[in-house]
Amino acid sequence: MTAAQHTPPIVESGVRPGASAASASLQSRQWLWHGEQDTERFAQQLAALPALANAYVTLHGDLGAGKTTLVRHLLRALGVQGRIKSPTYAVVEPHEAPGLAIWHFDFYRFDDPREWEDAGFRDIFSSPGLKLAEWPEKAAALTPPADIAIHIEAIDEAQRRVTLMAQTEPGRLLLAALKP
Repeated sequence: MTAAQHTPPIVESGVRPGASAASASLQSRQWLWHGEQDTERFAQQLAALPALANAYVTLHGDLGAGKTTLVRHLLRALGVQGRIKSPTYAVVEPHEAPGLAIWHFDFYRFDDPREWEDAGFRDIFSSPGLKLAEWPEKAAALTPPADIAIHIEAIDEAQRRVTLMAQTEPGRLLLAALKP
């Protein structure tokens, strides 16, 4: 099963009623990464944005698309030291960077909404800090709207088509601050 079967389309179709063409253009942006160096450069640019400190960022894409690779580069760019492991089995891995709390979620194996309360995820999402979530559709009914949704599509072994969608006002500000 691929993520494409249960995630929303990655590009909005036109301007929403009441939205101007200018604001719609800030709703989503697309990049083409030609290799891991492009992923790293993007992560560094994203990490440099102060508004990221309290953002909720979701990562979408098939297995092997590069979601965890992007998270690792982002965590390094934010100053996280030591081993960075995937939270596939733990569901969440907390990280500390200078002056910043970070939680990396992987909801791939998440299937019991009661786990949300038992694990204290409600408290995490209501506290300050950066939240990064892979496979967010598995917990979508429980999470707030993402500030930024990052959709990664593997074109071949090295290239990735990456679409960012802003879903909140803070997300639109983050998206507007990113350079192509």
